Amino acid sequence: MSYPTVYPTGATVYDPQRCWNGYTLFQAKERGALLIDMNGREVRLWKQLHGLPNKMLPGGHLLGHTGERNTLYGMQDHRDLIQVDWDGNVVWRFNRYEYIEDPGEQPQWMARVHHDYQREGNPVGYYVPGMPPRSDGGNTLLLGHKNLFCRAISDKPLLDDTIYEVTWDGDIVWEWVCSEHFEAFGFREEARNILCRDPNMRPAGGGMGDWMHLNTMSALGPNRWYDAGDERFHPDNIISDGRETNIIFIISKKTGEIVWKVGPYYDETPELKRLGWIIGQHHAHMIPRGLPGEGNILVFDNGGWAGYGAPNPGSATGTKNALRDYSRVLEFDPVSLKIVWQYTPAEAGLLHPTDSSRFYSPFISSAQRLPNGNTLITEGSGGRILEVTADHRLVWEYISPYWGKHFRMNMIYRAYRLPYEWIPQLDPPKETPIAPVDVTTFRVPGAAPPGVESEVNVAGTRPYQTSSTLCVLSDVDADE
Repeated sequence: MSYPTVYPTGATVYDPQRCWNGYTLFQAKERGALLIDMNGREVRLWKQLHGLPNKMLPGGHLLGHTGERNTLYGMQDHRDLIQVDWDGNVVWRFNRYEYIEDPGEQPQWMARVHHDYQREGNPVGYYVPGMPPRSDGGNTLLLGHKNLFCRAISDKPLLDDTIYEVTWDGDIVWEWVCSEHFEAFGFREEARNILCRDPNMRPAGGGMGDWMHLNTMSALGPNRWYDAGDERFHPDNIISDGRETNIIFIISKKTGEIVWKVGPYYDETPELKRLGWIIGQHHAHMIPRGLPGEGNILVFDNGGWAGYGAPNPGSATGTKNALRDYSRVLEFDPVSLKIVWQYTPAEAGLLHPTDSSRFYSPFISSAQRLPNGNTLITEGSGGRILEVTADHRLVWEYISPYWGKHFRMNMIYRAYRLPYEWIPQLDPPKETPIAPVDVTTFRVPGAAPPGVESEVNVAGTRPYQTSSTLCVLSDVDADE
């Protein structure tokens, strides 16, 4: 499918009466952590911060990271996690997870943080009524990396995922290592075979297998399942997901065991078949108490390419063997696996199969439940953020105008909406509606307006006029 080369950027749709109004934070390519209002006005930029993702704290403080490990030796390894105030002053820093001595590089401590982290007080890292993340203390959960060998997976070196917890003073008080739980994920023989031969090898460090690629990590927080006696959903337990394996799972904080999961297969029970194959997903988390849908799992099901298994016409070796060219946002009950709400190409109004790839981000992306029941969706690979109502009405849209130099994309990893009161340094902005543009009549300057007939008539053809475009039909097909 082809896409237009010219399209508007910034805020393109805005219905103040139906939106949950506030500021939106995202990582602008080549710029830094960017805070915008509902009309797309840029109200604050922290140039020194980069984020997978950035997260706002009450009072105008911000969490992010600085410095990335040389890609010759690491992949998405960031040096530290820092907290800055509104003026950019560093008020907290952590980097002492591993002492790194790469050839030709200055030895240094690194957090090796990637993709996610959570500050105590809030389980998910976005606004929840009554659950503010702490900005003056508390522990922090980080998603990290560790290089190791695990013979149960492969004889090749692995870039493994870890989750660890640090105190405000920087002491590591808890750690979980993904490969130590390989058997619990339930891979079939054909998947184990391809994982052994190719655990998603990446060139960094002379070749490392990024076999799981966790991209999300958050605590469950208080929920109705635990209140009813289901220990799998203890508020301290941690949910995460593996982008390369199509797995969403919950870890017992007390034992480290996998106590709940969906994937890597979605054909084993009627419930899983109804849920449908989740592929390359991002931002799987439990909707926190106090928000509509609390206790359900919300996930951006990317589609694209992921998984290990038997070869097929789309995967000659069995790597990335699950394929789908459109995305879904799913909210589902973690016990029954019933889909409670979704946003797919159909809900987006893309009813013809050839249109389905118009809602499609095969990597990155996220979904945030808002207090009024709306959902903020980051369709990341196209740099698009949208807010939709429970009945799927598009009420806000923003297209990033910032493009990277290395990757010529305006992609956004993850965006967050936050309330005006979290930023006391600013007066709430004026909210001006933005009506959707009628693309059938919109023209760039210098282009012919719609409804104007051409004076040119090619021999053997005759022109006819539609409401928005001039078509030329041959006499042969004019009546078909």
